Parts: sequence; structure tokens; C-alpha cells
Amino acid sequence: MSKRILVIAPHPDDETLGAGGAIAKYAAQGDEVTVVTVAGHMPPLYSEDVYRQTVDEAMQAHKTLGVKESLFLDLPATTLGQMPTHDFNSKIYQTVEKVEPHIVLLPYPDRHVDHRIIFESAMVATRPVRVGKHIEIVAAYETLSETHWNAPHIEANFIPNWTIDVSDFIKQKLAALAEYESQIPPFPGPRSLEAIEALAKFRGTQAGFAFGEGFHIIRMVS
Repeated sequence: MSKRILVIAPHPDDETLGAGGAIAKYAAQGDEVTVVTVAGHMPPLYSEDVYRQTVDEAMQAHKTLGVKESLFLDLPATTLGQMPTHDFNSKIYQTVEKVEPHIVLLPYPDRHVDHRIIFESAMVATRPVRVGKHIEIVAAYETLSETHWNAPHIEANFIPNWTIDVSDFIKQKLAALAEYESQIPPFPGPRSLEAIEALAKFRGTQAGFAFGEGFHIIRMVS
């Protein structure tokens, strides 16, 4: 029986950075993957042209990965904290309610303020009540570079307790990331293709295979 997977991305590229291999793997085995991108490079901080470029890049990346549906909430990046909490939580919950996912992958609460706010909201939206009672796994993914810029021992650090083998899908992940020409810098940039491949190799060898993606399971039921 196929599963419905919901990946919550703070910005275009986060979904592919953190879970691109898993997305491709789920899609290849017949599961339905929905990606919701919450915020974007929009006015007033960015021009409308910049935003349209990132959305176009996201659509191409999602096509490469096999995403079934791409949703965009069209909220300006770094301004999420200005919204009333109940309004923002409602937007995230409505997405969960629409998709009725079996698995939810969400951003780890790291250096980027949007990641932290979206994590908090997603935790509310995926509580085991109403539609949340049918969610089997809620897990957080890591995002180069923001997740690795938390202050050690002062803030929470990402420690995976679930690794997905993406050895057969690492090329697909890297191809999808290459679509984000405006977001992925050359090596030694922390989000360069070389750095992403190196992290996948490290996570994989931690678990006994070639390439992996690490997640922190928040809740799992069976």
C-alpha cells in the first residue's frame, strides 16, 4: 500500500537539501510525495523576479525527484514571526489536513529563524489528534548549512536516529539540487554539491551503506 509523504520546506531548496534522496526513493516505490514550501525570497527583502526564479527552480527540482504535488504558501522569508501565531499555525495545519500524510518530514529548529518558527508550527499541526492521529512518523531533517551552525552544547544539535539509504538516489538528489542555480554555491560553499555529497557519504557510512540522509524521529507509531 502506498504512503502519503508530506515534506515541509521553509524555503525553496530546503526540501532537497534535507530530504531529496528520501523524496526520490519514496516516489520511486510508488508513494505520493507532497512538498509545501512555506516562505520564499519575496519582497520586501527580494524582488519579485528573484522569487519567481526560485519557484521555477523548485518546480524543476521537484520534477527531477518525482514529487507529486508542489504547494507554495507565498509568505515572505524572515517575516513569519510577524504573523499572529494562530494564523500561521492554521496555514500549516490546513496543509496537513489537505494531504492527510502518513509521514511528515519537517525542518530541524536550527540557526534560521524561519526554520525554528516552522518547526514549532509543524509540531502543533502534527499532534496526534484529528488528522494527526493517522501520522505514522514525524521526523526532522538537517539542512546544510543552517543546521550545523547551532552553538554546540548551548543549543540543541542535530543527532540523527534514523538514516535512510539513498545510495541509489544520490545522483538524482544532486541533479535536483543543481536546478537551484541561484541557491547552490560552488565548493567550498557549505551548500555546494560537493559538500552535500560528502554529508550524504558520511551519514551513509555511519549506518553501513554508501550514501544516506539523516533524520531525527520525533514520533513514530505502528
